[in-house]
Amino acid sequence: MHQQEAIYTDNFKTIKGNGEGLYKEKGSKFIGYAFPASTVDEAMNHVNELKAKFHDARHFCFAYRINPVQPQVRANDDGEPSNSAGMPIYNQLLSADLWNVIVVVVRYFGGTKLGVSGLIGAYKEGAAEALKEVKIETEYLTEEVEIEFPYPLMNDVMRLIKELEVDIAEEKMSLNAGYILRIRKSNHALLMKRLQQIHGVKVHENIL
Repeated sequence: MHQQEAIYTDNFKTIKGNGEGLYKEKGSKFIGYAFPASTVDEAMNHVNELKAKFHDARHFCFAYRINPVQPQVRANDDGEPSNSAGMPIYNQLLSADLWNVIVVVVRYFGGTKLGVSGLIGAYKEGAAEALKEVKIETEYLTEEVEIEFPYPLMNDVMRLIKELEVDIAEEKMSLNAGYILRIRKSNHALLMKRLQQIHGVKVHENIL
């Protein structure tokens, strides 16, 4: 499969909570599950948990799209004919433009072979049923900036934080006031410019 291109915006769509759905075809059951997953290990843990739960099932086919900045994508047929299971699942993630999500479709064989086209349709529907049950939300890519300033500047700094909708990730109060700020990537340059306009604020970059 083609490697996915990284996103160029500072936001992406993902899911909140898990989804579960069922599709039946000629006696076979296709149970779809959708999970949020921000790492490959997290995604594969969901697969392994389903294998333990449904140990008598025939196939555990899945697809994931993880990390929109440095994409890790995979479609797995788990013994079904090539591209008849993993790719139809993956294409559901692609059409919904979802990131940091894994969808697993568990198949119980019903005794009748469906053929490749039948499998493609069934795995697509199993994935779609799972994704119907989740809430889609937007997440933003952020950057962190550490600042330090004399306490008399607190009102000016807090006004800027509120105006630019900056999150305070951590407080570092000592002789001076200090914060680690978290802001959307698209607003980072503006924040830096505005901080420079408040005389007396020190900015420490590269805190990661």
